[in-house]
Amino acid sequence: METKKILIAIGTRPEAIKMAPVVLALKQQPWAQVRVLATAQHRQMLDQVLQVFGIVPDIDLDIMRPNQALPELTARLLLKLDEVLAAEKPDIVLAQGDTTTVMTMALASFYRRVPFGHVEAGLRTGDIDNPFPEEMNRVVAGNLSRWHFAPTQSSRANLLREGFDDANVHVTGNTVIDALMQAVDRDIPEAVPVEAGKRVVLVTAHRRENFGAPFEEVCRAIHHLAEQREDVQFVYPVHPNPNVAEVARRVLGGHPRITLCDPLDYLPFVGMMKRAEIILTDSGGVQEEAPALGRPVLVLRNETERPEAVDAGVVKLIGPHHDRIVEELTRLLDDKAAYQAMAKGVSPYGDGHASQRIVDILKRDLIGEP
Repeated sequence: METKKILIAIGTRPEAIKMAPVVLALKQQPWAQVRVLATAQHRQMLDQVLQVFGIVPDIDLDIMRPNQALPELTARLLLKLDEVLAAEKPDIVLAQGDTTTVMTMALASFYRRVPFGHVEAGLRTGDIDNPFPEEMNRVVAGNLSRWHFAPTQSSRANLLREGFDDANVHVTGNTVIDALMQAVDRDIPEAVPVEAGKRVVLVTAHRRENFGAPFEEVCRAIHHLAEQREDVQFVYPVHPNPNVAEVARRVLGGHPRITLCDPLDYLPFVGMMKRAEIILTDSGGVQEEAPALGRPVLVLRNETERPEAVDAGVVKLIGPHHDRIVEELTRLLDDKAAYQAMAKGVSPYGDGHASQRIVDILKRDLIGEP
């Protein structure tokens, strides 16, 4: 059987989570020679996720620098990725999502005339500045893709409106659900002890567009609620970016009902999502994962490229606004009917078989076998 060399690029923790099931599924195929490239746009957070799934990168660029600026990161990545493509000579390249790693990988592949497959294709807010720079990254990657692996019908519709060939747009579901289903049944130790009887609100907040005054508002709202609610414990794994960590520790540090900790490894984070009553986040992946666990999600953004969960009523956009955060979180804590309406355990993002669908499409198109 003819074999094809597939280079899979992974840069950040969310990419590692979402691409791990694809890597593992392709490694089981006799026709696929899989090579994993880690750019390490996020260093420690990337490494621990790959370890969970037993994946060792074949190539590691170790590109991370403290508080790195986008122009510098983009330039270094593009040059390094071109060197990798010249040396590896893959038949195709795969990457997931909307990071600088994905955008530059798509561009480097285009320059080398290597077909590129975009996993989680078609997410859009319609606002090139929001989220920044992710909306631009995914638009660029989309325009350079041979295969668009769209997680939902809504994402597919976005791509068709932009004029992409229907034959190249495939609805697969989201691979994040594949990863979650592989993780959720494991024996997960409690990473952050919480006093018995406390209601846990899990917080994740790190988006670049919220840096500065918006993030200050988020932190002040959390502090205000912690002062008011003796029944609630906030657990906040703090992103290491100094724009996040310095503000979070200054505004929230030392409060007895706010637990600040380092970023959790993937399995402990899944365990904390299961333990939480409500999740307050600006993360894209959490918007996909938490509804599948039956946890209401309040999103600290004004727009989302993941409208399916909003339409299903299990995710609500509230923005990085002090009063709105206080109001909506209080409502879910005090109004049982409002809580139950959002805690439905509905997952509009897949059935856990997205990775196999991607493998089947690639097998058909690359070696001509169904």
